Amino acid sequence: MKQFRVALAAILTTAAVMQAPLATAASDYPNHPIEMVVPSSAGGGTDVMARLFAEVSKKYITQPIVVSNKPGASGGIGMTEVQRAAPDGYKVGVLISELAIIPHLAMTKVTTNDFIPLARLNGDPGLIAVRADSPFQSIDDLLAQAKKTPGSVTMGNAGSGTIWHLAAAAVEEKTGVKFNHVPYQGAAPSVMALAGGHVDAIAVSPAEIGSFVAAGKLRVLISMADRRLPAPYDKVPTFKEKGTDLVIGTWRGLGVPLNTPPEVVTYLREATRKTAQDPAFSEALLKANLQPAYMDGEQFKTFMNSQSDYFKKLLSGLTIQK
Repeated sequence: MKQFRVALAAILTTAAVMQAPLATAASDYPNHPIEMVVPSSAGGGTDVMARLFAEVSKKYITQPIVVSNKPGASGGIGMTEVQRAAPDGYKVGVLISELAIIPHLAMTKVTTNDFIPLARLNGDPGLIAVRADSPFQSIDDLLAQAKKTPGSVTMGNAGSGTIWHLAAAAVEEKTGVKFNHVPYQGAAPSVMALAGGHVDAIAVSPAEIGSFVAAGKLRVLISMADRRLPAPYDKVPTFKEKGTDLVIGTWRGLGVPLNTPPEVVTYLREATRKTAQDPAFSEALLKANLQPAYMDGEQFKTFMNSQSDYFKKLLSGLTIQK
């Protein structure tokens, strides 16, 4: 019995020693820069949102946020890196709508349940855009060509399994047409491909094409929003106006790995809330054609899980080319 008590004491002492560094690290958090992983390429809406957040958060976080881009696998590479990171609060992930999609396509094992959400920051509807000199003057023209000659219309997207790939596939399902899907490593490369004449159209969000629309280089044919958007997209019809019940959009928020210490989560959630509510952040989002759509951590968790259920059901009725 004495030997057992000695052994137990040794085990407890060892455990306490092992836990001490984590407790100490959490108590003085943050004491060095925080990495924010953007699971897409530089220049797109997700990247823009992250960098705006990093800039405004300097008022509320005592260490700088360093943004790093980790594109690939429709966001799966970057989000998986965060999910596998040490749960110490020094690697924060930008969680995007694809997190609710790609697990159902067997593209990744990471799911909406693999993070502690901090907050949702943004939400945007899908658009279909063409070049300004495109022969397709309306969505009806584009769909007519795609129906007449299946596969003749090349439709770019931000990557296989992304929200915009799924949005275009949903258009096919709802209208009976067939596109030739062309994936890129993020929304920004898909926009450049359209501007360069490499594809006929793209599915995309307002943020990624705002400057191109303003410059008269691209033209928007249709919106996947519930209702018409504000200028400069106020003259763009919605699919619902056309009699097609199709509403799809993207969302972006922040999360950290499971088992991150509660005091670190509380610190980050509070700093995120203050940053999101700062007029400097919301005004910068709107200027970049990104719609503020704040949800706190628990609301965001419920929302992400409901989105996962929604896309799982939607995908069961679609044929997706990976």
